[in-house]
Amino acid sequence: MVGGHFGGVWRTAVAAAGLLGAIGVMPAAAADLGGDCCADLEERIAELEATTARKGNRKVSLELYGQVNQSVIFWDDGREDNAYVVTNDNSRTRIGFRGKAKIDSEWEAGYRLEIGIRTANSKRFTQSNPLGDDTKADIGLDLRDSYWYLKNKKLGTVSLGTQSAATDGITESNLTQTKDFSKYSDVEDTGLGLFLRSSTNGDLSALSWRRLLIDSGDQPGDGDRRQNAIKYETPAFAGFTASASWGGDDYWDIALRYAGEFAGLKVAAGIGFLQITDGPETKHECPARGLGTSKSDEDCQHFGGSVSVIHEATGLFVNAGAGQVKDDVIASVPAFSGSNPDNKSSFWSIQAGIEKKFNSLGKTTIYGEYYDYTGGAIARQVSGTDPLNTVLAAPAQIWSSDLQVYGFGIAQGIDAAAMVLYLNYRHVEGGLTLVENGTSDLAKASFDDLDLVQAGAIIKF
Repeated sequence: MVGGHFGGVWRTAVAAAGLLGAIGVMPAAAADLGGDCCADLEERIAELEATTARKGNRKVSLELYGQVNQSVIFWDDGREDNAYVVTNDNSRTRIGFRGKAKIDSEWEAGYRLEIGIRTANSKRFTQSNPLGDDTKADIGLDLRDSYWYLKNKKLGTVSLGTQSAATDGITESNLTQTKDFSKYSDVEDTGLGLFLRSSTNGDLSALSWRRLLIDSGDQPGDGDRRQNAIKYETPAFAGFTASASWGGDDYWDIALRYAGEFAGLKVAAGIGFLQITDGPETKHECPARGLGTSKSDEDCQHFGGSVSVIHEATGLFVNAGAGQVKDDVIASVPAFSGSNPDNKSSFWSIQAGIEKKFNSLGKTTIYGEYYDYTGGAIARQVSGTDPLNTVLAAPAQIWSSDLQVYGFGIAQGIDAAAMVLYLNYRHVEGGLTLVENGTSDLAKASFDDLDLVQAGAIIKF
């Protein structure tokens, strides 16, 4: 169809040129184009059409979408400072395909395929590795979504494949621009792959900052971002939707969300519960993963929620989230024998500021934030030679940890380019208590604080 259209336009142009030449408006030579010229042009148009991407059929729609999110992170670990160019994993670069087909007035079918792209990893880079590519999955391409769905207006939606679990993002409700570059709950995405720096001798530990957060770096209470699962979601009722998902070996969760507007306020909120048992297939981890206990590889429960409120007239907003994980295995691990470890870890966080269109470019966001994590025992061994283990001088486990983050930032939207420019600062500090394997001997570890400045932009298409 493309070739026919342009071929028709070309023939019309040739005829017009010939007519103008005949009446003396154009030189006679310009009208002498010959049949070989047109035939050659038709052939080239046909070749171009053959190489053009197109839909596979007329029944199912196809939409291409994506974004690019790159930034520079400046860091100072107390003894060393540097700057790296990274892909911002708060909402990393990606490309995707989605579509749907109407079956009848009530039913719809659709699909989604999405690939993440990292040139360097903002949550995995270290002092000695600017790319953060310790494993193949840390940079390059990774599968984010690959699922199909069936939707009924009255009954809801069922989806099957690699997708977000029902509780994914349940502690991260956010109606502002900060969701793409500075998530207030998921703090590991900004520079927490850096190693801890011992305050005693200045040496680097083998333990990174994100390992203080239930070892996996994920916040308690939040679900899997990508899981091979079957998921069900209800239709919206008075602003509320409920969902549930299950993934093999074994992971299940339920969530309730709300989105609405009233009294000049725009609100988004959610609450959810998830359970992981026997979970090596899940990407989300329990604190005891890998300890090889007699009960099970994993058995833990997460509970979390969040709310985002923005006053539309003034632009004032508040985002807040909290969550907890309880591990039923950790206390029975021989490494913690006699030390009476805490089997719960929890966090709370808040981000507040103003987001308003102060200029013609787009919305401006100015904000401050605070994050607080208190953790119990986790499955991470610290060797006897690690700079943090200066008292026990023997292999030890993490008996407890804590982490605090506070910061501020500014962002400027550019509506004409579907772009957001951002700049933010974070200060990170924490504590760590080690226990010698199989004893009740405890020791505090001392390490320097961390400062991070991030500047970059996200552009969507």
